[in-house]
Parts: sequence; C-alpha cells; structure tokens
Amino acid sequence: MTTPVASAVNPGKTLGIVGLVLSIVSLQPFGIIVSIIGLVKSKKAGLGNGFALAGIIISVVGIIVVGIVIAVAVSAGVNLAAFCTEHGAGVFDNNGVTVTCGA
Repeated sequence: MTTPVASAVNPGKTLGIVGLVLSIVSLQPFGIIVSIIGLVKSKKAGLGNGFALAGIIISVVGIIVVGIVIAVAVSAGVNLAAFCTEHGAGVFDNNGVTVTCGA
C-alpha cells in the first residue's frame, strides 16, 4: 500500500493570486508589489508561483500602456493649447477636425 505524498504548501500562492487579480482590475502598482512579495515567498520555500509571475508581467505591461496613453494625451493637450493660443477664441477646422477654442 502506498502512502500519499503530502504536497508542499506554497506560502506565496495566495499573494500571487491576489497580485494577479489586482493587475487585471487596473490596480497595477498594487498588483506588482503583491505579486513580487508572493513570488519571493514562494522562491524562499523552493517553489514556483505562476500566478505571481503572471501578475508581475501583466502589471508591467499595464503600467507601460498607461504611461503611453498619458504621454499621448498630454501631447495632444499641449498641441491643442498651442493651436488655440495661436488662433484665439472661436471654432476652427484643423485638417478636418473641428476645434473649439474658448475665450
């Protein structure tokens, strides 16, 4: 008769899952921190943690995407402000795009 082998308890698994969920629901800064903590705890126990690794990857990608979106939005805002400063108040056509500049 064989005795079942007890599986090792992964101390970082729950943190890895929480970090992954946080990274998916657009809380990437928190997701990356929790995922890193979970991965470190798992590695100290000599175990892997795919959930934590996925949380780290998704968080990093999300942070990069948010950074790009912010950069594009700021650039567009600066260009719009420069256009309105140059042309003054009114409604203008700028290469097929209607631009309304306030007073």
